[in-house]
Formats: sequence, C-alpha cells, structure tokens
Amino acid sequence: MNEKPILSIVTPTRGNFEDYWLERLLKVEGNVEFIIVYPPNVAIQAIDDPRIKVLVSPYRGEVIQRFTGLLNATAPYVLALDDDDFVHPHILQLTRDYFQKFPESWVLRLKIAHIDFRKEKRIQQIWVKNPEIGELEIGKKTPENPYPYQNGKFQGLVEVPIAPLDKKFDIRYAIWPRKERPDCYGIHFENFNNRVWKNEIVKEALADLSLSMQLLGRLTWLPLWNLDRLLGLFVQAKFFKPDSIIGHAMPEPEQIRMIARSEKLKEFRFYGYADFLLVKRFPEYGYLWNLVFWQLYKLPQILARVVKSKLAQQNDPETLKLKVESGKAKG
Repeated sequence: MNEKPILSIVTPTRGNFEDYWLERLLKVEGNVEFIIVYPPNVAIQAIDDPRIKVLVSPYRGEVIQRFTGLLNATAPYVLALDDDDFVHPHILQLTRDYFQKFPESWVLRLKIAHIDFRKEKRIQQIWVKNPEIGELEIGKKTPENPYPYQNGKFQGLVEVPIAPLDKKFDIRYAIWPRKERPDCYGIHFENFNNRVWKNEIVKEALADLSLSMQLLGRLTWLPLWNLDRLLGLFVQAKFFKPDSIIGHAMPEPEQIRMIARSEKLKEFRFYGYADFLLVKRFPEYGYLWNLVFWQLYKLPQILARVVKSKLAQQNDPETLKLKVESGKAKG
C-alpha cells in the first residue's frame, strides 16, 4: 500500500481459519491493514492482497499473538478480531465518520450479533447498510433510563461511560462467594475485542502492560489466559477519569457477527492471572478487587465443569456430534 492505512484489523490465528472467513475479511473496503499473527512452526497461507501483513509471534497463544499484532498496527484506529468473527465490509467508512464527528472519543462500540455456528444462512446474510453517523440521535444512560436500547425503542448512538473503577471494594465478595456483582452491568464495558479503538491510547497501554507482566524473572507469558478483558480494563484504568464518556455504542443492525459455539467445545482459560495483573498495576480501584474475588470463587466451579466435560466427551454423543459439525464449519 502506498498510503498509510486508516484502520488496522488484528487477528491471531492457529492457521486453520476457514476459506469463507478469509474471503469475507478481504471484502472489507478501503485503506485497511489486515494483520494476521501465526504461532511459530505453522504453515502460513499465501494471500494475494497487498493489505495483508503476516506476522509470526515468538510463542503460541492468544495473548502473545494478539499482543504482537497490536504492537505492529500502524493505523490511527485498531480493531481486534478473532479468526471466526465477521466484520461489516464498510467498517472503514463508519470508523472515519464516527471519529470525525467525535474526535475526543477513545472507542466506538460496535453492535455484535451472536450467531450459532450451525446457522449458515444467518452468518452469510447480506450486511445491512450502516446508518449515517451524522443522522443518529445521541442517547444517554441515566438513573431513569439505565438501558436506552431496551425493547428496541432507541435506534441511535448511546454514550458509553468509562467503567466505574472507583467503586469501593465490597468485602462481601471476599467472604460470600455467592454474592452477585452488580457493578459489571450497564452500558459501560470491560472487553477490548470487537470495538474500534484509537491506536495511540492502545499503544501507550500496551507499553505499560508489558512492564506489568514481568513477575518472576523471565516468566512473562503464561498459557491458557486471554487478553480481551484485561486490555479493555487496563486501557480504562490507565486513563481513568470518573464518570467520563469514552465513546458511543452503535445500534442495530450489527457490524460484527460473532460465531457462538457450544460450551462443550470451548477451551479452558484461566483469567486469574489477567485479573492479578490488573490489581497489581492499579491496586487503588475497588472495582478490580471485586472482579478478582468474584473470579476466584468461580474458579472451583469452572474447574469442576471442565473435568466433568472432559470425562463425558469420550462417550457423549452430543459432544461428538458438535465436534464433527464444528470441524465441517471450520473448513
């Protein structure tokens, strides 16, 4: 490409993405940079598109691969996408229009449709034209109207507040494992993926996060955890201003199609390490401590479910059927 890209789309992969996913990805129009990050020692697929940048990470794993891709993203805006998620072909124009109208925003929260991997027609459905940013009404979350999208009554942009990280630590999370976390509900969000971010703040947060990962000498990258929620909260914590508006949420129709697979087919991921990194770097935020203790008490339940699932998989007809169907969907 002769011109600098406007949007970088970063995707870690094992290398077994389906041809249809790649075909749809390359239908994204305009000056976009696609960064696909492979693990070491995996055959790399040749792709005839000058917008593609292929990288190989030092180690295998979602965290290091996505981290590597984000560090190498050169566009002013960045979108983290998995290799089975689909994005609207006109996402670049939407990104350009949004940040021209709201230059102070950090992030555009895209509308996500969660689609069962077996619903092929819905996955391949023609995308509906994105609304014009300048024509959308701006909605606000208020105590009287905490969910502006409820029942489809509002079809405009909704202001997204920063996560309420300054909430006080609730000691009941440490002594009462069944207590629910009300602080995680609302229009604010925790996750990083499937949102368009300003790359400059992401880069600054990544530099800080890389230092926070240094725990035991050279031990930095651990397997079986995820960067999604960690980075989403890390960015907000690093630049935290109480009650600030960091962006807006898009209405329907969707700009992201996230493919949902059965819980029986998902890998076990331990998020405790990611949560620990958050409180290690930002111990002043009670919201993060509430998250840590809530996840800590959920861990035995998660482990028990994983063990039960593994024991049942060998003789469970439903699981075997799902595996076959999922394999067909992947290629």
